[in-house]
Amino acid sequence: MTKQEKHKYCTGCRNNFYNGNNPYGIKECWNLKDAKFVKRKKIPIDLSPPYDHIKKQKVLSCYGQKGYVYW
Repeated sequence: MTKQEKHKYCTGCRNNFYNGNNPYGIKECWNLKDAKFVKRKKIPIDLSPPYDHIKKQKVLSCYGQKGYVYW
């Protein structure tokens, strides 16, 4: 998969700031080159276990979002 195709999956990631969305001239997140697609559960940090009802979704291995844990 090309870097441009991976960029689509960076929307909402806390590090998407580094994909050209900054005033510092940083064009690409340092994690993007080695990122792979994985299936993980998006778990809110304030949710108590069990997490059986949460389905896995396809995300990049480096993806992170404020207020969630990807497991």
